[in-house]
Amino acid sequence: MLWRTANFQRPTSKKYSLEQFEGYTFVELIVVVTILLILASAVLPLAQVTAQRQREVELRRELREIRMAIDKFKDAVDVGQIPTTELKPDNEGYPPDLETLVEGVSAANDATGRKLKYLRRIPIDPMTNSMEWGLRSYQDKPDTTSWGGQNVFDVFTKSGATALDGTKYRDW
Repeated sequence: MLWRTANFQRPTSKKYSLEQFEGYTFVELIVVVTILLILASAVLPLAQVTAQRQREVELRRELREIRMAIDKFKDAVDVGQIPTTELKPDNEGYPPDLETLVEGVSAANDATGRKLKYLRRIPIDPMTNSMEWGLRSYQDKPDTTSWGGQNVFDVFTKSGATALDGTKYRDW
């Protein structure tokens, strides 16, 4: 028996038609969307913790930068690089405010008018997104939240939030 390929037709049945199997069913789409939502709900908290951890690292860096500038100012006063005429009485050798660290003070025994500067700018507090820092003077109590105004002995963030390790940011 010879078969002619030109006249041969594949039997078709409506039961096995390709038209019924095109696309996804509604149930399949619901399952896929549910899986994606579960994955997204697991990733979102991780992203939030990562962002908070990054802000904490930045806060530690900014606090270290300001505190090092305060310490360098104090050291310069102690060795006589900054004349006492540049300082308020009873300031214990600390800067009167943070702006003084940026603007600088005149160097002792220097007729050229050279200024000693300790910060390029006042850093932005990453927790409050402002340049306002909590200040403590040498005369203030260690746990005070209000500044006495005599000098700047220490800085802290004004944020009342809690860190990932459970401590308050203002206690750093």
